[in-house]
Amino acid sequence: MSQVGLLRTIASVCMGASINLQAFDVCAQILPLKNEWRQHNVAVLQGLNKVTGRITSFEVMIGHIVSFGTFRIRVDTCQDLPPILPPESAAFLHIEDQLPDEEICDLFTGWMFASSVSLHAVEHPIYSIWLISCRSNFIDD
Repeated sequence: MSQVGLLRTIASVCMGASINLQAFDVCAQILPLKNEWRQHNVAVLQGLNKVTGRITSFEVMIGHIVSFGTFRIRVDTCQDLPPILPPESAAFLHIEDQLPDEEICDLFTGWMFASSVSLHAVEHPIYSIWLISCRSNFIDD
């Protein structure tokens, strides 16, 4: 078992049932990581055009707006858990629908989780959007 695999196993035990005193010492070192979400500056999303069946992957820098079909998508934050914990990414998105010759319609504002696509799904007859992951884009000065 790899070191990361071992740490994931220990973390899952720590978050679960009762443990003995030796395990408690190990868990005391692991548990503080439980709520330490890591901030990233890029959200990796996928969009589905339900008419054509085409899936498109794209990236959104935090605070920027990108277009997908008639959608305008802005990501306010994108975070993930440390690698020793079960994988999870979460992003707070604003999605607007801009049809030609019509006003902008607020379609979705809220959290999306990579592991639970249907938890906060975008309801739309033509497009679906979901979060894949978060990553950091480091730019050299």
